[in-house]
Amino acid sequence: MSTIALVTGANRGLGFATATALARTGATVIIAGRDLEAVSAAADDLIAQGLSAEPLELDVSSSASATAAAEQIGARHGRLDILVNNAGILPEASVQTEHEFVDLGAFARTFETNVLGVATVTEKFLPLLRRSRAGRIVNVSSTMGSLSDQADESSPFYSSVVPAYQASKAAVNSMTIGLSKKFAGTPLKVTSVCPGWVQTDLAPGNREHAPTTADEAARVVVTAATLPEHAASGTFIDSAGPVAW
Repeated sequence: MSTIALVTGANRGLGFATATALARTGATVIIAGRDLEAVSAAADDLIAQGLSAEPLELDVSSSASATAAAEQIGARHGRLDILVNNAGILPEASVQTEHEFVDLGAFARTFETNVLGVATVTEKFLPLLRRSRAGRIVNVSSTMGSLSDQADESSPFYSSVVPAYQASKAAVNSMTIGLSKKFAGTPLKVTSVCPGWVQTDLAPGNREHAPTTADEAARVVVTAATLPEHAASGTFIDSAGPVAW
């Protein structure tokens, strides 16, 4: 029986690299995103490689869209084994308006996608994940959301001040802990993952200056998505191991 995996924001960048890597493990991967044409093209790309993939229109910021998407997957597969909450934005990187600390518009947009989007998709797909014999949720986070690193003068992230993005990832980490406690004693496991500074379009300059390719970054996401039965739930990891909250 094939593993059923869903990756949000999966038509490009880290999401597509993660979807590809999961498909190569033998999973049927659902390529989810707002643009049906884009996710269909991405799924066709994997299918052309002999992999199993399906497109799914899903706007993570819309409860109605997430409900409809979950209903489709429920009707088609009856369960979900892996949910990768990958979709995320960083509008602060290109905001040019004057502000004292944070652009409030950028803050609202960031939380709508990065926090409410994760909560919405997770809530709508949990009934299907609970039908899995080994459900896994992976929340793509960032060490920039680590409160320990933000306060540690020796951290390479200490000088980074992008309040909306950092707060959104701290909130995602809090949800990871909450989910792990809510489903303690069940087969469901949840992990926060920092993929590192990745060559994607998340922020201007990433493709030119980031040291990590999307394919390299996807490895730690796949590790979290395929945790063995006795692995701990509710952890925060990167490619080197545990990350401080």
